[in-house]
Amino acid sequence: MRIFRVLLGVGVATACAVTGLPGVALAETATPTSILVVDAGDQTRFGYGIYSGVFDSRYEEVQTGLGGRDALTMTAHFRAGTVHDWTGVHVTPPEGETWQEGRTYATADGGTAARLSVDASGRTCTGTGQITVRQVARDAETQQLTAFAAAYAFRCNDDSGVIDGELRWNSDLDYQAVSYASPLDFGAVEIGAAPRTRTVTLTSVGTVPVTFGALTVAGPDAATFQVTGNDCTGRTLALGDHCTLQVAAGVTSTAVRTATIVLADDTSHGARRVRLSISGYHNAVGTYYPRQGRILDTRVDGTAPAPIGPASVLDLQVAGRAGVPAEGVGAVVVNVTVVRPTAGGYLTLYPAGESRPTASSINFAAGWLGSNLVTAKLGAGGRISIYNHTGATHVVVDVVGFYAASDAVRGYLDPVGGQVHPVTPVRLFDTRVSGGALAAGETRRGWVDFGPELDTSAHSLIVNITVVAPQKSGFLTAWAGGGDRPGTSTVNYDAGRTVPNLAVVQTLQCHGCGTANVQATFSLYSSQQAHVVVDLVGVFAGTDVPNGLRFTPKSPTRIVDSRYDQGTTDALGANVTRKVTTPAGLVTDATRALAMNVTAVAPTNNTVITVWPADAGLTRPTASNLNPAAGQTVSNAVLSGIGPTDAFHLYNLAGSTHLVADVVGTFELYPYTVGTGEGFRVHASGIRTW
Repeated sequence: MRIFRVLLGVGVATACAVTGLPGVALAETATPTSILVVDAGDQTRFGYGIYSGVFDSRYEEVQTGLGGRDALTMTAHFRAGTVHDWTGVHVTPPEGETWQEGRTYATADGGTAARLSVDASGRTCTGTGQITVRQVARDAETQQLTAFAAAYAFRCNDDSGVIDGELRWNSDLDYQAVSYASPLDFGAVEIGAAPRTRTVTLTSVGTVPVTFGALTVAGPDAATFQVTGNDCTGRTLALGDHCTLQVAAGVTSTAVRTATIVLADDTSHGARRVRLSISGYHNAVGTYYPRQGRILDTRVDGTAPAPIGPASVLDLQVAGRAGVPAEGVGAVVVNVTVVRPTAGGYLTLYPAGESRPTASSINFAAGWLGSNLVTAKLGAGGRISIYNHTGATHVVVDVVGFYAASDAVRGYLDPVGGQVHPVTPVRLFDTRVSGGALAAGETRRGWVDFGPELDTSAHSLIVNITVVAPQKSGFLTAWAGGGDRPGTSTVNYDAGRTVPNLAVVQTLQCHGCGTANVQATFSLYSSQQAHVVVDLVGVFAGTDVPNGLRFTPKSPTRIVDSRYDQGTTDALGANVTRKVTTPAGLVTDATRALAMNVTAVAPTNNTVITVWPADAGLTRPTASNLNPAAGQTVSNAVLSGIGPTDAFHLYNLAGSTHLVADVVGTFELYPYTVGTGEGFRVHASGIRTW
């Protein structure tokens, strides 16, 4: 015969062949033996700490203990070195009675009823069940039990699952038993992925054949599991025969889903019960991970530091540096600073190994010092290419963060990164209105109150930071605070200039900082005296906040160039709003926002450019995206929603200017965190001294 033991939760059956015994030896032997059959079925009370199987005292360590009033305990022991586990079943007849052959007893955990309990390596529980007595033999003189056989079924009070089996002590009575793995755990699977399939093998391991009947899947999450194959129903299995069930399951949330396969049979309990479980996890694709570090400064890098010359390309390794993983990265977010170019021109950042696109990432005049936030898709080998059009210029590149392309990043980082929540642009503070200019070398703390439901959820803010009227040339750094100021810059400015730059700034939580709610805070440092204006355009938050967006990187693609009537016609005059529809090839039904680089080309007056979603019922926000001076060609990164018609507005405040827009990526609604709720809304905000 073959003896099967199944360790619950592991789902592995170990079989050992017993030599010298024919396959039906137990069915034919007249020698009384002691056998404990345990089927832990769909119970959850003992978790993985209970053994299921047929345990025969001739081949395994099975002990039987007799007590007063026909009490009987059978225990199977499992030893491995110093480890000792066991599974035991204890039965006691009703108070004042003895076991009677052919009778079925209801069991309870109190009163005078029969008692039934299960012991899994010292863990027990009370509950209810039944005992059907098959055989009773007694000593003629003492009336003590000399043989006993029964079928049992038991349910812990705090568990809906059933443990059932057979007891044979000094008995030659045949029995039915089925070996299988339960629970069947599908593990944690990616949400939205193709269903995972598992196989349940049921083997007859008793001396009497088992016949299977109808199959159902029961439980609150039954719809999660589909039985795709079943060669058990209608079959009769003799000793050693087996049949299989195939079960498929997939998930759309992180919740643990459970159900039970109930396969009817002709055993005393009437069914085999296989507990099913599965849980889900969000993949990392398109989520954002903040990072910080300088990966290029042509003024000091290399053995012979030199600027990038005209019509020249510098390939820059990104993956594996400054906290960016070596694999699984789709795009990097960097702050690019141009330092004193010899001629006016532009840089283009694009994936290494691809043809250079018609697009610009940062535009500048001769002698300029300035920066722009650039999102660049990674190319061959995790590199980006930097092209300089004219003149020669030094370039500084600071990593701000990256977007994941696959779950490979989770080998480096966990949990999943942040999802984007665009907001209608709103001004957080303006030091010209309140607080006064930052002094040279001063640090202040900005704060935002999103309300009690979301205050602790804002991991990073997407803000447009504008430096206004600095007294001298210098730089501003924005960071979470709470530690040393990083050695990177967010906005670089020349004296007297108004300079904006989009930034992604990590936050810290501040309790008791002036409002009843927890605040998301960040720090600002200016090397020179300057006013600062900060406008919020988006928030990064975890998957616990509904309706988050995920990023899909694109090679830079020009969709607007008013100089050539692309996307819109002619320059925008004063107080003019234009609507631009995104080309169909760049968006899907799930696209909700664009990552763009927007450039104002030689405006006739100092002006303000504002971008916001079209056809969404929104008025033009007071926030600005660009603040170009007359005659200046300047660019800034823009995150803008596109509204229900895949369109956005461009607005020019004063004078006349041409506009150019290059898309570097799209933000798609992630379907597995879609829900209801207001989303991020600023309840209060401001800036305070450190």
